[in-house]
Amino acid sequence: MARLLTLVLCLTSLASAAADRERPSRAALQRVLERHGRSVVNVQGPRRAGPGVFIGAAGQVLTSVAPVGLGFTGLNATTVEHEGKTLPARVVLASEDLQVAVLAAPEGTYPAAPVKLLKDGASLAGQWLVGVVPATKGQPARPVPAQARAAPAPFYDVALALPAGTPVFDAEGRLVAVVVKQLRRGCRVLPLGAVKVELAAMDTP
Repeated sequence: MARLLTLVLCLTSLASAAADRERPSRAALQRVLERHGRSVVNVQGPRRAGPGVFIGAAGQVLTSVAPVGLGFTGLNATTVEHEGKTLPARVVLASEDLQVAVLAAPEGTYPAAPVKLLKDGASLAGQWLVGVVPATKGQPARPVPAQARAAPAPFYDVALALPAGTPVFDAEGRLVAVVVKQLRRGCRVLPLGAVKVELAAMDTP
C-alpha cells in the first residue's frame, strides 16, 4: 500500500488548471510524440495485450482493464514490456466501472509521463488533446490533436482512432487521460482525476 499512497500523493501534487483551448502547435505535437515514446509500455495480460503508460517513477502503470480482466489483483501472469525488457507486474486496481487498471512493476526507476489533473469543477470538453496513432506498414506513429466532447460522466469522447490503454496528453505533453474504449468514430477517455479518487478510496482503511 505504500507505493499506492505515493502514487496518489504524486498525482495530487501535480494537479493544475485545465489546458488551453488553442490548437496544439507543431512543436507541441513533437513534444507529445517524444514523451509518448519514452513512457508507453506494452501490457501483456492473461486475456490479451494492449498499451499502457508509466504514471509513477517507481513503476506504476495505467492501462485499460481489457488486458488484465476484472476481479484480478496481485500476481496473475501480467507483464509489462519496456525497452526490450519483459517485467512481471502486480495488479493494484482493476475497475469495472472506470474500465481501467493500475499495475506495479518491480521496484526501480522508470520514465513516468508528467501528469496533469483538472481542478475541481473543470471539464475536458472543448479542450485540445493529443494522442499518438500507432504505426502501420509504411506509416510511422504520429501525434494527432482533437477536441474532447462531453460523454456520460466521468468520461469524454475524442475523435481519435486509439486503442484502449493509450495515454492522451495535453498540448504541454502532460498526461491528462487514458483511452478506455474504442468507438466507431474515435475513442472514450477517462481523466486521471477519476483514477486518483479510486486509488485514494482503496488506500483508506
